[in-house]
Amino acid sequence: MAMSTGPVFRATEDLSEKRSKLFEAWTDPDRPSAILPTYQLMDESGKILNESEFPSELNRDSIMKMYRGMVQIHEMDKILYDIQRQGLISFYMTAIGEEATHFGSAQALDPDDVIFAQYREVGVIFHRGFTVQDLVNQCFSNEHDLGKGRQMPVHYGSAKLNFQTISSPLATQIPQATGAGYALKLQGKPNCVICYFGDGAASEGDFHPALNFAATLDSPTIFFCRNNKWAISTPSTEQYRGDAIGGRGVAYGLNTVRVDGNDIFAVYNAVKHARKIAVERRKASLIEAMTYRVGHHSTSDDYTRYRSPNDVSTWVQGKNPITRLFMFLKTRGWITDSDRDSIQNECRQAVVAAMKTAEAAKKPHLDHTFTDVYDQMPKRLEEQRAELMEHLKKYGDNYHLEQFSEKL
Repeated sequence: MAMSTGPVFRATEDLSEKRSKLFEAWTDPDRPSAILPTYQLMDESGKILNESEFPSELNRDSIMKMYRGMVQIHEMDKILYDIQRQGLISFYMTAIGEEATHFGSAQALDPDDVIFAQYREVGVIFHRGFTVQDLVNQCFSNEHDLGKGRQMPVHYGSAKLNFQTISSPLATQIPQATGAGYALKLQGKPNCVICYFGDGAASEGDFHPALNFAATLDSPTIFFCRNNKWAISTPSTEQYRGDAIGGRGVAYGLNTVRVDGNDIFAVYNAVKHARKIAVERRKASLIEAMTYRVGHHSTSDDYTRYRSPNDVSTWVQGKNPITRLFMFLKTRGWITDSDRDSIQNECRQAVVAAMKTAEAAKKPHLDHTFTDVYDQMPKRLEEQRAELMEHLKKYGDNYHLEQFSEKL
């Protein structure tokens, strides 16, 4: 096995020549020998730049489904962000400006492919079949929430949809995805794992061993980095040096591509190809999707403290992924301005209706405080549960127990 693919510079006894060979071999970080290009298939006006690369399997119905999904998530983000400010839910994170990364990638996957998301990929689980009501129930932590009220809002999960429940700690899902992909390989299943994370998560320690293990073990895992330029208030210029996140994939020996993350068709093609590599060759890939976080990092953040409104408006007006796809659809004669307005209104009303239903539902049963931790509940938890029930029997009138579901 070759130790190096580059040229070998042999030093000689001549000191001046030895020095020149050394500096010829040295890599100057301020003048990188190669920078990954950014793949784009559809420009900002909605024009397809190379019709031969346009995915012919995407017909009008499938593209309209993606467009409607993007609008639906966008409208939900706006409404749920506002109701968090009113105190109806405890927390929220929007994905405004990054919707193309959700639906372009989700469309390219098989339903049996396993998803490890971060917390800004709501469109991926929605595209898989999670409903608006499911999403809103989770944010309200009510009795219909599949997580039984144990997780923060926007920490979705569904075993049925092969979508691993999101965790708050940053980057923990990256090594987990490597292991899950390797498990699929050992089982001989014709599927892969996709792992989503942001550029900030790539600064965590979990990122590096995950990619290294995936490369050396040939784990069929797709690492999908949303480079949205910000890690809370830290700009990407302060996050890393070198060729962004994609350059690390090359260094670790992964199949790597950088794409325009606001171009839904570029994202689709990249993930489709990465999946082919994972399933047929059983190898890992890294996709770096260049996009922009238009909104605040979360409802605990205020981006006006660290970036200019003009910077944000540039992305909202000129590079908006929903507007770009709308222009494509309009050029093809598949949608009109009136259709766009109707879709936006329908999506808005769907969120409002789901919100009213979720708000009226009860909180999860109190017993869920103790269940699902162990396969068989240990004695100490049984004692704690009995103690709580005895306490509520005496003082339950002080706790508004009517708010909690009586159904397990």
